Amino acid sequence: MTSDILKIDIEGPIATLTMNRPGKRNAMCDELLDAIDTFFSAPPEGVRVVILTGTEGHYCSGLDLSEHVARNAEGTMRHSRNWHGVMDKIQFGGLPVISAMYGAVIGGGLEMAAATHVRISEPSTIFQLPEGMRGIFVGGGATVRVGRILGADRMCEMMLTGRKYNSDEGLALGLTHYAVGEGEALALAQKLAAKIAKNATLSNYMMIQAISRIEDMSKADGLFMESMCAAVSQTSEDAEEGLKAFLEKRVPVFR
Repeated sequence: MTSDILKIDIEGPIATLTMNRPGKRNAMCDELLDAIDTFFSAPPEGVRVVILTGTEGHYCSGLDLSEHVARNAEGTMRHSRNWHGVMDKIQFGGLPVISAMYGAVIGGGLEMAAATHVRISEPSTIFQLPEGMRGIFVGGGATVRVGRILGADRMCEMMLTGRKYNSDEGLALGLTHYAVGEGEALALAQKLAAKIAKNATLSNYMMIQAISRIEDMSKADGLFMESMCAAVSQTSEDAEEGLKAFLEKRVPVFR
């Protein structure tokens, strides 16, 4: 499955996907988007956690504008909807995804990072939505995912002014969950991935599927969905193993 444009390294239950477009700050082209889509459409058996990162000091600088200008309105709309589909696979595919970020996390790169479940940034990280300065509008899901993190008011200001946020500012705003030192993002991602991989796959799956959807629901509907998830997970074999391990003072071994 590995290719020059998306390097895939699998070590035990952890797959590391490295976006690799040298000289392009890992800008997203159709080939790279398709490679990411292919992986998340059929992850290799045994993979329980994914780390998504970039190369040459950058995570992803967004849509390759040299491709954008070649599309008409219908083509751009369909391309945007394809982005939405791929981002949904990242967020709701069932595998926890960790972003190890540095350098450019811009435009579509920020949209993709916002679809992942754990985000780690280094001091070089720059968060930006520069579409307003390009005369265009976001199309990869930012109005939903980034807007939920920042709030509509702050996201509007971010787009209008082209404001850049650094790693520490991103931590305060929720664009990243961890702000670490230079060269430390991937190491922390690997440490957290190993920890997450030891969780029960059912509970990981439910957290990924349910929590963001509950946010869309009314309070009553959300509470009912929470009860359903609790009922399914707490009557599973993994729950039995978790309780038994707790009583026996040992680390649980889930399926």
